[in-house]
Amino acid sequence: MMEHHADQLIFRAIADPTRRAIIDMLSSGDRSIGDIAAGFDMTRPAVAKHLAILKDGRLIDVEKRGRERIHRLRPDTLKSAASWINQFDRFWDDRLAKLKEVVEEKQ
Repeated sequence: MMEHHADQLIFRAIADPTRRAIIDMLSSGDRSIGDIAAGFDMTRPAVAKHLAILKDGRLIDVEKRGRERIHRLRPDTLKSAASWINQFDRFWDDRLAKLKEVVEEKQ
């Protein structure tokens, strides 16, 4: 189970479509901020703010290489968030099964 503060940061990070696009971009490999910013119609400082939120949510790591900072996806964090969400599959399966029973009874 995820701790409360950590899951708030994770879900805050993935709530934004730009940050989800950055996660998708990093899923194909490590990138510098310049590489990431080139994929968006926004300033580097704006991209840097998104990256900071992803880092706070432990979704990315940042490694300094010379003058560059390289951003790397941490898929383990996404896996823990997905596991938490997936626990509700059983809830919805049960609800949908009950709905099906009710609909079939009325026919």
